[in-house]
Amino acid sequence: MRGPKPPKPIEGEDYYLEGGRLVFTEAYHLKRGYCCNSKCRHCPYREEAPPTQSVPVTMPRIKLL
Repeated sequence: MRGPKPPKPIEGEDYYLEGGRLVFTEAYHLKRGYCCNSKCRHCPYREEAPPTQSVPVTMPRIKLL
């Protein structure tokens, strides 16, 4: 079983439309009470990915004639 049935979402409060897709707000996720593991943009339950570290790159020197 996936969890309890989520509450009926209210446009503008629980979600907004972006490019024809529903984007759920953090408020809706909190009302729902669990993570659906769909990598939702505003999910308060998902752990943030660690910041990426930049790696220095050196270019070889070329002698031009």
